[in-house]
Amino acid sequence: MSGLQYVTKDTLEHMKAELQRMKSVDRPAASRAIAEAREKGDLKENAEYDAAKEAQGILEAKIAAMEGVMANIRVLDESSIDTSKVSILTKVTLTNLNTKKQVTYQIVGEQEADLKAGKISVTSPIGKGILGKQPGETAEVQAPAGMLKFKIESITA
Repeated sequence: MSGLQYVTKDTLEHMKAELQRMKSVDRPAASRAIAEAREKGDLKENAEYDAAKEAQGILEAKIAAMEGVMANIRVLDESSIDTSKVSILTKVTLTNLNTKKQVTYQIVGEQEADLKAGKISVTSPIGKGILGKQPGETAEVQAPAGMLKFKIESITA
């Protein structure tokens, strides 16, 4: 992952806790699994040992990836959100001009995106398409389903 990632303080705390758990709980458990498998004898035909080593490799890759992401994180101050235009952390009410349906999304960083919770990534097609728009403006978004048109109804913090 390259470039800065913007997250809220809560997400950063959640990521720190997850990293701490991987290092203090999962890493020792992976080492124990390898030691236990090693005690069972011949390593050439020991599937349990191979599986334990592979699991450890995957865990170490996850730890390294999370540390890399966290090195490029900037915490957003939710009290200083500009609601004059669509920006990260704003809640945007849109009308899909194709379906006439109204939806509200919060624009968030990639780490926090959760469509079920109404949080879309600033890097998603819709997120990119509405970024910087003001209430009353229309955004055309090239999505996998085709060209979508959204009218920006309102922006709140």
